[in-house]
Amino acid sequence: MDFSHSDIMAPGSYRDDGLANDMPLRIHKDPYKEITGTLRAQQDWNDNVSPVKDYQGGLGSPFSFIRATIPECLPERLEIISYANEYAFLYDDEMENLDLKNFKEGRDDMLHVFGPDALNSQVTERVRPEKKLQAQILAEMMAFDRPRAITTMKAWAKFVDLASRTRSEPFSTLDEYIPSRAIDAGELFWYGMLTFAMALTIPSSELDLCMKLARPGYAAISLTNDLYSWRKEYEDAQKAGQDYVFNAVWVIMQERGCSEDLAIHICREEIKRYFSEFEHILQSPETKALSKDTQTYLQAVRLSHVGNLVWSIYCPRYQRGVSKVLAPQTVQKGASRVFGVVLKFILSPFQHVFQVGRRLFRLQKLARLMS
Repeated sequence: MDFSHSDIMAPGSYRDDGLANDMPLRIHKDPYKEITGTLRAQQDWNDNVSPVKDYQGGLGSPFSFIRATIPECLPERLEIISYANEYAFLYDDEMENLDLKNFKEGRDDMLHVFGPDALNSQVTERVRPEKKLQAQILAEMMAFDRPRAITTMKAWAKFVDLASRTRSEPFSTLDEYIPSRAIDAGELFWYGMLTFAMALTIPSSELDLCMKLARPGYAAISLTNDLYSWRKEYEDAQKAGQDYVFNAVWVIMQERGCSEDLAIHICREEIKRYFSEFEHILQSPETKALSKDTQTYLQAVRLSHVGNLVWSIYCPRYQRGVSKVLAPQTVQKGASRVFGVVLKFILSPFQHVFQVGRRLFRLQKLARLMS
């Protein structure tokens, strides 16, 4: 895999809690487009759907989600990919709230956003505001790359449909849980994001095998999400009066009758096991016989695991009680925070003077838009 748009982080400069199998973390070189796309998505949601309050999304310090999980995203596609991912976070939070409150009709209406009309970028005033934003995302992506934009939105719509069924009842064993968790964690959604972000085309003759080979990687990603979001999800379930938590730690505790600490330890070991299995698959003759784009996609999944792992350790989204870096109480307050981040990067010796001037101008325009 060629690396053109990312830098490798120095070992010891970040935590991976021993769950990356010595695979290094790479970070996209451009922090500005992710900030721009993410805050634009929050602003659009706030203006068109519902107020964005007490919310933590993909941005964080020292690592933000897209730069860490898709370090080789084509630079010109980084903003729209960040916008789409932040929309996915906001949409997912809304769906979880509806499910927790048992608003079945509201949930079903939300599902229609990605229904049969998911590939229509032209909408009327009568459709849900979430649908308008989804259509906007599709239109922006199609302006870059129509075929891959359609592939991405088809995968996203299928993911929403499948994921809506995964949480209807608890699972008895971890073996039963993990396939559903991989779906719920966004295996199909991420397939669309990676292929669009990196301009990859998986041959139809290799697609089924590609998804099969990637599955242990997605299992590691899913269990990592569960490990670091456990406390948040447990507290949310308690507040909602639920008698189970859709999380591997809870499933392990029930299946083995063990303590929380032991369940967390087992979850960690399962992450390492699945990622080791995936590493072995990447080096296998079967994988090396596949097309270049398929091999690149599988390697991108590996990078996504490491990026997701490190981001999960540091991110405000999972860490309750930590500083809400770049996660404003309301989006209207976001502009001033942008300039704090900009200042940090201006002072960095690794920034080029002319790039700083150009990027400052773009972010000042963003701030005026948000004010």
